[in-house]
Amino acid sequence: MIRKIKILLPVCFLVFVTNCASQTNEPKSSADSTAIPGYQLVWSDEFNGNGLPDSTKWSYDVAAPGWVNNEAQAYTNKRQENARVENGKLIIEARLDNFQNNPYSSARLVTKYRGDWTYGRFEVRAKLPYGKGTWPAIWMLPTVWNLGNGGWPDNGEIDIMEHVGYDQGVIHGSTHSNMYVWTKGTQKTATIKIPDCSTAFHTYAMEWDKDSIKMFVDNSLYFTSVNEGKGWQYWPFFKNFHLILNLAIGGTWGGAQGIDNSIFPQRMEVEYVRVSTKVN
Repeated sequence: MIRKIKILLPVCFLVFVTNCASQTNEPKSSADSTAIPGYQLVWSDEFNGNGLPDSTKWSYDVAAPGWVNNEAQAYTNKRQENARVENGKLIIEARLDNFQNNPYSSARLVTKYRGDWTYGRFEVRAKLPYGKGTWPAIWMLPTVWNLGNGGWPDNGEIDIMEHVGYDQGVIHGSTHSNMYVWTKGTQKTATIKIPDCSTAFHTYAMEWDKDSIKMFVDNSLYFTSVNEGKGWQYWPFFKNFHLILNLAIGGTWGGAQGIDNSIFPQRMEVEYVRVSTKVN
């Protein structure tokens, strides 16, 4: 999913998911993911406290509906209804609330203040929204756009997690470049089935070095994108990228089967974000 420049081309358990998804007081995972052999933690947000997300770590992309991907939501700035920390979790909430005369509102958070990296292990423990029209993502874009035409996809995109609500329980991981991109039918991508992704927390992780990008869910490897050594057109992943967390509504992928207005509000809940780099 590009969510910056590209235009992307039955819920039988609805009551069950609604009841489970409304609970926000689950304890944090007991797994100590900060102690990964060969890595050291360099940046994290454990989402302690309450209120707006930490302004020293996060900024906001603010935009009207249709900014990218023909999405239906307005992305808001420092609006607690759409982005807040409560009960030890980051809540990104999409609402059907006619905010500033836009039917849907949501948030798109971006790491800031040294929140960009070349290589490392990136972990986000999250519970995803459900329902037709939802399109949450955990992903990365380059900090400096200096390759090729200066835009997308020349400068690359790394999608650690994408989920579209009409295809419940299917998690997507992808990398995009000039030569490997969905518009050419050559994208590098894979999926893994996580049936309870909207009722339970899972750890979505990526390990990135000069040779490959690997995607995991709960330490299960399901996708590897390999550097073939053919140049930036194939592999632009050798410079700083930053993290993005957002919940889109509709769009040419997320809204391909419409938007179910009966499901709102919907949340992506995040227990933590952790970035580690390899120990030399």
